[in-house]
Amino acid sequence: MKLAVFAHCAIDTITIDGSNYEQIGGSACYCGITARQFKFDVDLFTKFGSDFPKQYLIENKINFVNSESEKNTTKFAITINGPDRTLKVENDCDPISYSRVDADGHLVSPIFHEIPDDVFKKIKNDSNFLFVDPQGFLRQKDAQNNIFLKETDLDLSDVNAIKINPEEGKCLVNGTHDEMMLALQKKGVEHVLLTNKTDVSLLVKDKIYSITLPNKNLHDTTGIGDIFCATFACTMLKEKDFLWALSFAGGAAQAALDSKNVGLQKIPSKGIVQNNASYFYNLIKFRDL
Repeated sequence: MKLAVFAHCAIDTITIDGSNYEQIGGSACYCGITARQFKFDVDLFTKFGSDFPKQYLIENKINFVNSESEKNTTKFAITINGPDRTLKVENDCDPISYSRVDADGHLVSPIFHEIPDDVFKKIKNDSNFLFVDPQGFLRQKDAQNNIFLKETDLDLSDVNAIKINPEEGKCLVNGTHDEMMLALQKKGVEHVLLTNKTDVSLLVKDKIYSITLPNKNLHDTTGIGDIFCATFACTMLKEKDFLWALSFAGGAAQAALDSKNVGLQKIPSKGIVQNNASYFYNLIKFRDL
C-alpha cells in the first residue's frame, strides 16, 4: 500500500532542560518514517535545501521528486517544558508544488504555510482517503518569529479524518471540546480526533470513543502528533476499522513517549505499537453525543 505525504522536512534545534539537540525532522520525516514501519510505500511531497541530508530519506526508501530548493530547509527552535513547548521559526523554505499521485491515502500535515490553497484543493480532489493535521495552516509568526495560532477558515470538505488539539480547534470552530468536534463533523469530516494532553477522543457519527495514555514523565514531545496521525491513517487504510486505528495511534504515541529518545529516534517499531494497541483496544470508552 502507498501513502502520499504532503509536508515540509525541517531542521530542529530542540531545547530540553537546558540541553540543545539539533535534529532533522518536520512532519514529512516523522510521518514518512512511521508509515514505513507499517510497510507502506511513501511518496513524499516536500521542499528542502542543500543543508538537509536527503540521504536519510533515500536510506529509508522514501520516494521524493522535485523536492530540492535553492532556499535553506525550514528550521525551528523548539523549547520543551513537560507537555508544553514553544516554537520559533528560523527559516522558511519554498512552498510545496503539486503533482498527481496514485496512492491509497493522502496525509496533509504542514508545519508552516507550505501547502497553498490551490494545492490543498487538488489533493482533496485526487484523494480516496485524506487525513489532515491542520497545524501548519493555523500557524503565524510575530515580529520575533515566535509561532502563534490564528483563526483560519479552512475548507474541510472531502476530508476523511482530522486531528486537532483544543488550541487548534478554537482556530477552526467554536464551542466546548464536544461542540468543536461536532462542528468539524458538520464541515464534512468523518473521523474527528481531539488530543488533549493524555486524553484522546474520536468522534464517529453520534459517538465519542476515548482512550487515556498513561500519565508518565514526558521528555521530547516533538513529532508525537505526526507519529499518531500517520499510524491512524495507515491502520485505517489497512484494517478499515476506526477503533483499531484509534488503538494503534494511541499505542504509537505512548511507545514514542516511553522511548525517552529525542527526535526521529523515538519512532517506534510496529511490534511495540501492536502490543500497546491491544492494551488500549480493551480500554476504549464510548458515549453517545
